[in-house]
Amino acid sequence: MKKLFLIRHAKSSWANPGLQDFDRPLNKRGIRDAPFMAKMMVGKGIKPDQIVTSPANRAITTAKQFASEQGIDHEELVIKHEIYEAYPELLLQLVRECSNEINTMFMFGHNPGFTYLANMFDGDYIVNIPTCGIVEINADIKEWKELGGTNGKIANFYFPKQYFS
Repeated sequence: MKKLFLIRHAKSSWANPGLQDFDRPLNKRGIRDAPFMAKMMVGKGIKPDQIVTSPANRAITTAKQFASEQGIDHEELVIKHEIYEAYPELLLQLVRECSNEINTMFMFGHNPGFTYLANMFDGDYIVNIPTCGIVEINADIKEWKELGGTNGKIANFYFPKQYFS
């Protein structure tokens, strides 16, 4: 069984309109949500074998929060530049290229690619993965290269507004 967790970056700040999109930091809500959702995953006993992230500031900051809660050194994060602004087909290809020694992967990135990728798999249709939303996809496969819409299924969908009003 392989488990892929698509984790959209936490809420980012638009306070500085001069910043490039790539460089935007987390805002107050993002700073609250990232460690909360990371702790929620730890509480469910979910630990990644690998964390892969977009290099965009808001994505890597979110990934580092999750790594810290998991006791994973930030140096172990795998940064994939291709994730930033990627189409779902490219995201799927990046997953398929992962080592088969990895059974549980956290991937941090962006919409719309993450929502489109999630909807390639069986399960409830997701209109939008909100910021810091987490989609768990389970696949009864031995090798990541086998992952596709016919053998993967959305198992869970978590997002901060389930916990905060």
